[in-house]
Amino acid sequence: MSHDSRTAPRICPLCEATCGLTLTIEGTTVTGARGDRDDVFSRGFICPKGAAFGALDADPDRLRTPLVRGGDGELHEASWGEAFDLIAARIPALTAAHGPNAVGVVLGNPNVHTMAGSLYPPLLLGALRTRNLFTASTLDQMPKHVSSGLLFGDAHAIPVPDLDRTDHLLLIGANPLESNGSLCTAPDFPGRLKALRRRGGTLTVIDPRRTRTARLADRHVAIRPGADALLLAAVAHTLLDEKLAAPGALAAHLDGMDELTAALADFTPDAVAAACDVDADTITAIARELAAAPTAAVYGRIGSCTVEHGTLASWLVDVLNILTGNLDRPGGALFPLSATARAPRTAGPGTRNAVPGKGFALGRWSSRVSGRPEAKGELPIAALAEEIDTPGDGRIRALLVLAANPVLSAPDGDRLDAALAGGLDFMVSVDPYLNETSRHADVVLPPPPPSQSAHFDFAFNGFAVRNQVRYTRAAVPLEDGRMDESEIHARLILAVSGLHGAPPSAVDDLAVDTAIAKAGAPKELAAALTGMSGPERRLDLMLRLGPYGLTLERLLAHPHGIDLGPLEPRLPDVLRTRSGRVELLPEPIAADLPRLRRASGGRPAPLVLVGRRHLRSNNSWMHNVPSLTGGSNVCTLQIHPDDAARIGLVDGALARIESSGGGVEAPVEITDTVRGGVVSLPHGWGHGRPGTRMTVAAARPGVNVNQLLDGTLLDPLSGTAVLNAIPVSVTPVP
Repeated sequence: MSHDSRTAPRICPLCEATCGLTLTIEGTTVTGARGDRDDVFSRGFICPKGAAFGALDADPDRLRTPLVRGGDGELHEASWGEAFDLIAARIPALTAAHGPNAVGVVLGNPNVHTMAGSLYPPLLLGALRTRNLFTASTLDQMPKHVSSGLLFGDAHAIPVPDLDRTDHLLLIGANPLESNGSLCTAPDFPGRLKALRRRGGTLTVIDPRRTRTARLADRHVAIRPGADALLLAAVAHTLLDEKLAAPGALAAHLDGMDELTAALADFTPDAVAAACDVDADTITAIARELAAAPTAAVYGRIGSCTVEHGTLASWLVDVLNILTGNLDRPGGALFPLSATARAPRTAGPGTRNAVPGKGFALGRWSSRVSGRPEAKGELPIAALAEEIDTPGDGRIRALLVLAANPVLSAPDGDRLDAALAGGLDFMVSVDPYLNETSRHADVVLPPPPPSQSAHFDFAFNGFAVRNQVRYTRAAVPLEDGRMDESEIHARLILAVSGLHGAPPSAVDDLAVDTAIAKAGAPKELAAALTGMSGPERRLDLMLRLGPYGLTLERLLAHPHGIDLGPLEPRLPDVLRTRSGRVELLPEPIAADLPRLRRASGGRPAPLVLVGRRHLRSNNSWMHNVPSLTGGSNVCTLQIHPDDAARIGLVDGALARIESSGGGVEAPVEITDTVRGGVVSLPHGWGHGRPGTRMTVAAARPGVNVNQLLDGTLLDPLSGTAVLNAIPVSVTPVP
């Protein structure tokens, strides 16, 4: 390390594990990143993405000034004032002429990885008053939000597996050794699974691929893709039929046990075995092992969410935790309590007095064209293109895209690409790159690199496997000519709401005053808040109003975080159902079960497609970093040797894959890590479109797996696009 080098702590913003990093900085350049051994949560763990922090931070393709589309139709560098002046002139005029729903908002995955992306979009939506909200949730975890909303009355009340204390962990549709976990914030997920094995615990993995996670398991069940809900229903049936269900203390908080038993009566292991391609004895053994374990947790993720019965599968994960008495107890699945969460409504965690809530409703409004019902205030992102390119009253005419690349991440990117190019009157992107989506914008507002931004995990602390709180300020000063991401969002809110020219601090002041009033706290609290910025004042307020009574000042005094202890039982405080109880068989779930029952007798397609995750990427937004390319991070079609031989495919040669939305061509990778009848293409590729400025990604573009989908097939309860278990045909390319 040179004499002018220094180090700074930083929470990694590149995946849900939120590991602590120690950055090495030369002047204002990040020259290295290693795991922070003093971090109270990650204890020095780091993955390849975190190690590449400096390269991503200094990517020369990152935009440094706003871009504005000129009269020649091209994007040109502009000042911040020019960019916001144009937004202020166009968006209010469009909403005045056509109503608030003429504007659509798209929120991408990176929003939950930044402070600004967590704090400001709700204020933007409040200012616009549009119902046309689309997010990455309907490409990922919305089924879990919906099932939690129906069970517990709160779509954000998502129990996580108590990884460090459980005796038996059942994973379905999850590959945390490569994804680092999702809706389960757990630094060093691999180490935690290995520790489970060392202490004599059992790991069961249900996945059509023999992933790195599956190779670690005591039992790997290579299920037929898309049959997750059927298998889970049969496991639940077995627990009930063999009198193995033992909710224990949970029984006092449950409604609908008899109704649940009747609803699952037909889902016997024998009835679902053929559809799952898992023999009945194995299903029965899984149920008995769960019931016999001293503690156990069932955890399902994207592979079980992005299928035709994703909400039912997500619901059944929690049903199994409930039936085995493992919900809300140490070693099972518990509800985290983050430092910025709402303070308990009862006397505290563990209190047994239920307080009825408002409940959770689906379908309060629907999309204009296909009548897709909303879920959690969002419409399916698969419906975005038709809402733009279908004429008629209520058509989306303007789009605000915040850290999203739906041309690659949503189904039928070609249709959406064309809609963005020719169907909009105006488009704004907040994005550090000119990518496949932002290239269509009239204004591009680039946030600074992560080293120049403060970081707090508002979302992921609510899914953490241990209660803790950490905050890191910007590691280096904001570069001249750049604008802080929070200020970008604040100025965007002012521009669209007709308050252009007001100071950005006005947005934060309003947020503070509103939060104080909502909490019933004294108005004088606003004057007591500390912090160097509006976001810091808001964080200070949330900490003060939160369950631990912390302050920003105390948090800053602990640069490696504050450990708040292991997860603890929280029922019934987390419940927001109208009954104040866990509602085991909500009406929308009961109404969807006949569809699942019919699936048990269906004829499976001869070849189906599933996605896969890579350790060195996160969806589409890390393919421009040279150190994260290559190795296993490649866009190949994985296929079993028997299927390859039957079709006539050669390893390394091109194959053509076709489905309802079109076709793509990809190199073949013959491997027995996928089961027969299954092929796999990774998500997030397809960087070959013109007009982008992502040099590394364009040199290794891969193909867009989502172009195989036409966007019509959705999980009906959550509106989530079906991205897995898609019937495909595969042929050699001559």
